[in-house]
Amino acid sequence: LGAQYFQKTLPPAKEYLGAKVWKDAAGAQAAGQVMASHAALLFALYALLPEKLAAFGLTKVYEDIELPLCPVLAEMEQAGMLVDEQALAQFGAGLTAGIAALQEEIWAQAGEEFNLNSTQQLGRILFEQLGLPPVKKTKTGYSTSAEVLEKLRPHHPIIDLILEYRQLTKLNSTYVEGLSKVIAGDGRIHTCFQNTVTATGRLSSTEPNLQNIPVRTELGAQIRKMFIARPGWVLVDADYSQIELRLLAHRAGDEKMIESFRSGEDIHARTASQVFGLPVEEITGELRRRAKAVNFGIVYGQQAFGLAQSLGIGFKEAQDMIDRYFEAYPRVRAYLDETVEEAKECGFATTMFGRKRHIPELKASNKMQRSFGERTAMNHPMQGSAADIIKLAMNEVERRLVADGFEAKLMLQVHDELDFSVPAGEVERLSDMVASV
Repeated sequence: LGAQYFQKTLPPAKEYLGAKVWKDAAGAQAAGQVMASHAALLFALYALLPEKLAAFGLTKVYEDIELPLCPVLAEMEQAGMLVDEQALAQFGAGLTAGIAALQEEIWAQAGEEFNLNSTQQLGRILFEQLGLPPVKKTKTGYSTSAEVLEKLRPHHPIIDLILEYRQLTKLNSTYVEGLSKVIAGDGRIHTCFQNTVTATGRLSSTEPNLQNIPVRTELGAQIRKMFIARPGWVLVDADYSQIELRLLAHRAGDEKMIESFRSGEDIHARTASQVFGLPVEEITGELRRRAKAVNFGIVYGQQAFGLAQSLGIGFKEAQDMIDRYFEAYPRVRAYLDETVEEAKECGFATTMFGRKRHIPELKASNKMQRSFGERTAMNHPMQGSAADIIKLAMNEVERRLVADGFEAKLMLQVHDELDFSVPAGEVERLSDMVASV
């Protein structure tokens, strides 16, 4: 563990302390003096970095958000997530059987046995044996990427089987086999939370990543069910509703959008009504889905081309939707333009709490890089502010858990949601406390 953290200390030491210091530290590590060298680097950095934080205007972010969060994350890592190992094994056995059955069916349709995990062999079967139209070629042969296979769906039923085979094998290797390997002796998975990795300030989860357990598919949802509470306890999930859109409404000061949230309206249905010119009661599920894509696309700085791809519609239709969106919420357009111009002038975007993200791409000569920089400048104030808010909430929740004598434990954070393990008798009190934070 000491060596692991030592390696994380070397980059800032090299940047801020000079080449000789970090070379001496690296030499000490090679000589086996890992902890002493690590401690020396930390003390040297600590003497220097408060001044740097103040110079960048980041002292409050560090003192009010990041530093208090460290013991909270330590508590969460120690608590871990309890796993139903027997159910996970049974689920894995079912996946393995499903994978074997799909393989047999694919072989039958191909007319021969081959290695489904070999791009070259699969390409030969699809484009030479079955005569499907090649979509894309690489240096090593035919491409069989997910994007290519999606385009081939209408041409042969084998494509659906291959896509399902890939889904099941990924679930099995990444989640069933992967999670089984990291269950500790206490029956729990203890992830590592990183609060200084992402550019937006979001937490990340590693070894393993528990923030990307799939939920949108039925099989993915079954994997989530493998995480359980101990007898007499329950799992409680609390999440912010549309936090990034709420932040967009707040920062843009758009009265229509603010009123939609204040009145408790379905923001996506209201946006669909504005964009498609229909009463809210006539908005179908499909129109709401499109409006939702526009809402979140705007937050992420998405342009017409990206929206067209995500919705499977034409470029002109996507551009018309975006234009009508900005007609409905005019202050949003003005705010985003102002945010980009401000970022171009100073070189960075800032959250509500002062967290900065430097965006050198804004001055790039390459148009695609500049476009990425502009999208980043639009998004960081919302996504970064949301990350700061959830971290502040975690700090306050942990303080209240201790101060109010809860047995409940905060176990996991997944961007805008917090997951707790709670004694059955504390559920109502815990829910009220978390909602009030």
